[in-house]
Amino acid sequence: MTEVAPNKQAKEIISKAKVCAITDESATVKRLRLAVADKEFTFKAGQWVDFFIPGVAVVGGFSICSSPGLLEKEGILELAVKRTTHPPAHWIHTKCTLDSEVALRVGGNFYFDPQPADPPANLVLIAGGVGINPLFSILLHVADLHRARENKRTVYKMGMTDLFYCAKNTHELLFRKHILDLTSAFPGKMSCSFHVTQQSSPVCEKLQPYIKERRLSGNDLEKYISKDTLWYICGPPPMIEFISELLENLGVAQKNIFFEKWW
Repeated sequence: MTEVAPNKQAKEIISKAKVCAITDESATVKRLRLAVADKEFTFKAGQWVDFFIPGVAVVGGFSICSSPGLLEKEGILELAVKRTTHPPAHWIHTKCTLDSEVALRVGGNFYFDPQPADPPANLVLIAGGVGINPLFSILLHVADLHRARENKRTVYKMGMTDLFYCAKNTHELLFRKHILDLTSAFPGKMSCSFHVTQQSSPVCEKLQPYIKERRLSGNDLEKYISKDTLWYICGPPPMIEFISELLENLGVAQKNIFFEKWW
């Protein structure tokens, strides 16, 4: 879950949705699959939704973790929500069931939505904890763009996409299998590096090549710096501030740094 303040730059359209699947993404995170019947409902990779629950006065704000392509093809949107005492998150973890009806409103100016005529850019995605959600949506969208070009469709030409994902331990690396599958499917076009800071158990063999048991540093990032690189960061506010300042000190232009803070 990336939990954001509701109603900030949200669309006025509120669309009904129905829960069609609930899975445990981790010990503390539930993944909701939502069927959206409204054909006018759209979002851009990286955006979030206001989440309206009947009988719950507080409006939730959760980043979308699925791709716009999944919504377009199947009418499906996904959220991964961490267990907290915040009423919407608490409802998801304690009362939400299959066929529960909710409502959604899209918002947020943190997104990646290139147009076919835009010049190619490289992406560096930097996630902290459950801040992976909007960046996973962007990663999935990038994969869709690569597939479309492979199928000879005229779409935006992607550069390289590199993901850096930081968490306390490997169990908190959400979507890790899917992320590795994507990097394997697009060699030379996608890469990932997982940074864990409080790992107490041995790292499984499959993850070992991608794991660094230390914090992310400037040395990890400086080789990715170029005028054609866009930087997307999502995680706890202190991490956002640290990484943004680090990038600016390394010479990255402010206009190329995008971030979403969660609370």
